[in-house]
Amino acid sequence: MFFSIIIPLYNRPQEIQELLTTLTKQTYTAFEVLIIEDGSTLDAKEIVNSFKADLDIHYYFKPNEGQGFARNYGFEKAKGDYFIIFDSDCLIPSDYLENVKNYLYENPLDAFGGPDDAHPTFTPIQKAISYAMTSVFTTGGIRGKSKNAAGQFHPRSFNMGLSRKVWEKVGGFLITRLGEDIEYSNRIHEAGFKIGLIPTAKVYHKRRTSFVQFWKQLHFFGRARINISTFFPKTLKAVHFFPAAFTLFILFTILCNLFFSTLAFICNFLLVLYFLLIFFDAWSTNKSVKVAFLSIFASFIQLTAYGLGFMQDYWKKMILKK
Repeated sequence: MFFSIIIPLYNRPQEIQELLTTLTKQTYTAFEVLIIEDGSTLDAKEIVNSFKADLDIHYYFKPNEGQGFARNYGFEKAKGDYFIIFDSDCLIPSDYLENVKNYLYENPLDAFGGPDDAHPTFTPIQKAISYAMTSVFTTGGIRGKSKNAAGQFHPRSFNMGLSRKVWEKVGGFLITRLGEDIEYSNRIHEAGFKIGLIPTAKVYHKRRTSFVQFWKQLHFFGRARINISTFFPKTLKAVHFFPAAFTLFILFTILCNLFFSTLAFICNFLLVLYFLLIFFDAWSTNKSVKVAFLSIFASFIQLTAYGLGFMQDYWKKMILKK
């Protein structure tokens, strides 16, 4: 089984060296690496070339079109039986390909995804952000599960694999951003292919390094969910409205504290209880009071930024039909 690892890259040369270093440590070595530089002004060509002695690696530079179409470019160049997509801000455990290969031999899949986690070397903020994006107490917790409240499992493009026959029949990404991975996995589902989660195909996903960057990313994700629903209306589930409901509850609580003291007590109590649950769960997960404290902020941002982005485009595309 030969794998083609495809990594789109845009102005992030500082990240790709760490990712490629982890790939040199893979216990299963039947793979190639394709770096697709998507019109970067800060290219990583020299860094990539420095790994040629250790990896079967290929570097391509193309005009900027976005990550979805950069991956399509990689699909066209790939030689593998399976294509695996990583984001440049991921670190890959040494047994990743070994685990994927063994799982696919025993449980054949046409496309797959895997969970993400925080690496011990991540900063406290990165660990808090990882917690918010994977916790059962936030909507992040619905990802990385084979069955969840959002319906079918959809691999996410930071850790996604598909067979050559999927690409030959379904093609590549039709949109380059705003939920392109969910749109793509929906088409794979509709074409009758089998998609599943490989629990041991874990990656360490850095995500953003500051809460400001994280807020911008999650606001974008909220908008992306509405964008996907314009292609596949049935994929919009009740759970996707939770961040918007939480955001409205926060606004309601603020109003109650200004004008309705009795209701304010109830709202404040519920919020404190919710954030205490997050604090103690994050403390248990990361064994750090600092990370637990930061996880409250990360969870608040995850919900409100997503909720505001969701409501913005819901009003624009679903109500105003723009």
